[in-house]
Amino acid sequence: MAVKIRLRRMGQKKAPFYRIVVADSRSPRDGKCIDEIGTYDPTRNPTEYHVNEELAKKWLANGAQPTDTVARIFKSAGISK
Repeated sequence: MAVKIRLRRMGQKKAPFYRIVVADSRSPRDGKCIDEIGTYDPTRNPTEYHVNEELAKKWLANGAQPTDTVARIFKSAGISK
């Protein structure tokens, strides 16, 4: 099973809010997830994010692959593989 760390879209139309989740790569974007590790709000100025660093490092150590956007969020949060 390929595991990805990606964004799940929440919020109203034209007001997106995202949760950073760990999910099977075959599941739909807003479908079932394995674990929720943070949030990302691009509508704030500057953008706002909160990441549970312990869980993120645990999943990265177990082989989960972050998407490009999540990798940028991790980089700005100081989380590396």
